[in-house]
Amino acid sequence: MVTLGELVMILDLARQGLSISAIARRTGHDRKTVRTYIARGLEPPAYTPRPPAPSPLAPFEAFLRERVGRFPELTGRRLWREVRELGFTGGYSTVTDFLRTVRPPAEPAAFERRFETPPGRQAQVDFAFFKVRFEDEPGAERIVWLFSLVLGHSRMMWARFVAQQDLATVLRCHVAAFEALGGVPGEILYDRMKTAVLGEVDDRGIVYNDKLLALAAHYGTVPKACRPYRAKTKGKVERPFRYVREDFFLARSFRNIEDLNAQFAQWLDQVANRRLHGTTGRIVIEHFAEERASLKPLPAGPFNAVLRLERRISHEGMISVGGNLYSVPDGTRRRPVEVQVTAAEVQILEDGRLVAAHPVLEGRGRRRIAEGHRTLPPSHNSATPRAGAMAPPAPPAGPSGVAPRSLAIYEAIGRRLATGQGAR
Repeated sequence: MVTLGELVMILDLARQGLSISAIARRTGHDRKTVRTYIARGLEPPAYTPRPPAPSPLAPFEAFLRERVGRFPELTGRRLWREVRELGFTGGYSTVTDFLRTVRPPAEPAAFERRFETPPGRQAQVDFAFFKVRFEDEPGAERIVWLFSLVLGHSRMMWARFVAQQDLATVLRCHVAAFEALGGVPGEILYDRMKTAVLGEVDDRGIVYNDKLLALAAHYGTVPKACRPYRAKTKGKVERPFRYVREDFFLARSFRNIEDLNAQFAQWLDQVANRRLHGTTGRIVIEHFAEERASLKPLPAGPFNAVLRLERRISHEGMISVGGNLYSVPDGTRRRPVEVQVTAAEVQILEDGRLVAAHPVLEGRGRRRIAEGHRTLPPSHNSATPRAGAMAPPAPPAGPSGVAPRSLAIYEAIGRRLATGQGAR
C-alpha cells in the first residue's frame, strides 16, 4: 500500500519527467503500481467508519426489554441494580441510554415552586394504597396500606405496610417512627384522613382526633392539616410513594405482610435512605445525621393512651379487634366485655377485672390463644398457635375448698361416656 507521502513523491517525480522505470527504482515500488497511481492522481484519502465495539449491555438487552414491557414504571436505578446482579459491569448511564430507546419519554410537567423546611421543623404523614397477592394465600388479592413519615428537611423516610388505617394502627406507627428516628419533629403535616382530622368547625377551626392530640402532646409535636385540594402541599411524602411502588414494590413476591415489611425495611435501609436525593442533592442518611440534632428528644415514658371498645365473646371464646381474634379464658361468660387497646397491647376486662392481655397482632385474619386460656388440648387439625401471655388469675376455691372446673371439662367427659370410651 502506498502512503500519502509516497504518492506525493511519485507524482512529483513524474512531473519532473522521470520514466516509470526510474520512479519505480527510486521509490521501490512495482512499475504497475507506479503507473496506476500516476494515472489516478492525488485523491483525498477515503476513511470508512470504525466498526462499532460490542456493547457490554448487549447480553442484557432482552432482559431489559421484557422488564420494561411488563413493568413500564420501573426506574433506571432499579433496572441497573438488577442487571448488575446478573453480571453487567457497565455504568448507570449505559442502562438509561438504552431505556430511552425502548420506552417513550415522560410528559413534561408544569413548573412547580420549591418549598423547603428548616431542619427538625416538619414531617409529613400519609397513607398509600397497594394491592398484593401473598404466597401464603394463593389466589387471594389483599389490600395493604403504606404508612409513611418523611422528614421535610433531609427527606429521611420511615414507613411500614399495614392491613388497615384505623386509629390504633396510626398511633402505633407514629410511636414506632419516632423511636426509629430517635426524635420528634416540631410539627406533622397530615392529609385530611379521618383518623387524624375529624372535620372543620367555623368557630373552632380544624377538629383533630382526641387521641391524636394526646399523642402529639405526649411527644411535644403539633398536628397540622394541609389545605383541602392542595395535594402538592404534601409533595415530600407523596412523591416517595411512586418511588416505593416503582423501585421496590413492583415485580417482587412476598409470603405475607411480615415478609413484605422485612424486605421493605431492608430496601429502606440499603437503598432509599442511602440514595442521592434528586432535589436536595444530598445523601439522605448523611443529611439526616445533621438534622437529627434539631429533632425534639423522646419523652421519658411510653405513650399509653387507651382506646375503649365493647366486644361480644364468640362461641369459640374469642373477641375481634382490628380484624384479628384474641382469646378469653375458658369459663368467661358469653356477654359483652370491655376491651382496652393501647399502642402495644389488647386488654380484655370482665366487670372491670382484667381477664386477658395480648400483644397487638399486625395484619388481619390472625388468631391468638394465650397460654392457660384453654383447658383441653388443641385438636389435631388446629392451626391456631397457643402463645405464652399473661394468664388471668386462678378462680377462687369454692366452699368445699375445691376450685370450680370449667363446664368444658364436663362436656368432654359426657361425650366420652356417650361413645363408650369411659371417663379416663
